[in-house]
Formats: sequence, structure tokens, C-alpha cells
Amino acid sequence: MNTADQYLKAIYLVQEEADGPASTGRVAEMLDVSPASANEMIGKLEDRGLLDHEKYKGVTLTDEGIVQASEALQTYCIIERFLYEVLDVEEFRHEAKQLEPVIDETVADRLDTIIDREPQCPDCFAPDEDVCALLELEVDAAD
Repeated sequence: MNTADQYLKAIYLVQEEADGPASTGRVAEMLDVSPASANEMIGKLEDRGLLDHEKYKGVTLTDEGIVQASEALQTYCIIERFLYEVLDVEEFRHEAKQLEPVIDETVADRLDTIIDREPQCPDCFAPDEDVCALLELEVDAAD
């Protein structure tokens, strides 16, 4: 099950990738859900004032939506880095996706005190690899 924050994060990343509105099809693909499911959640997020959706043009996050998406992305990065750097979890991407919906801001803040996160987070996130680009460099160096 994908949460509202996961949708906002995906829309944020697709918008960055497209340098414009995010297509609902690409959002659905990124979250591995049906286009109908994506449209349903997009409608709910629009009702909450977190995004604007123009049929056939795509989805654009509002200022509030961008803030919430950026916070969700940062939490995801913290989880990934903690799993990789502290717990040495080999499948850290998969585990991070499983933990993401249940880790709240307080827990993420506590995990953040343990890891050595770069100040540019979450802008360092590489959506194609689904990982912090800085962490990916460390993964490559370890091989």
C-alpha cells in the first residue's frame, strides 16, 4: 500500500525528471500501481490542496505539496542511509520501501542523528537508482 507521502515523493521526483508537470502514468509506474489507483489518490491529494491536476497535462505540486514531498523524500533517504551505513543491510532499498510508511518524523530525526547525512539531502536523491546519489557512490566504491 502506498501512502500519501509516497505519492507526493513520486510526483516530486517525476516533476523534477520531466522539468514540468508529472504524468499520472509515470507516477503510477513509479509506484507500481494502476493508473486508476494513481488517479484516485491524486484526486484526494488535490482535495487536500497539495497538488493541482489538469487532465491530459499532468500533476503539479503546490508549495505545501513540495514541502511535504521534500520532507517525505528526506525521511526516505534517512532510512536508506541508516539501513546501509549502520545496519549494513544488503537489500536496503527494498527494506527502506517497506519501512517508509511506518517511520514517523520523530523516528526519522533520531535515525538522522546516527548517520552522517549530507546537508544537500534530499536534493542528492537519484530517482533512476532509487537511492541517494552520494550513497550510490559509496556503494560503487565498495564493489
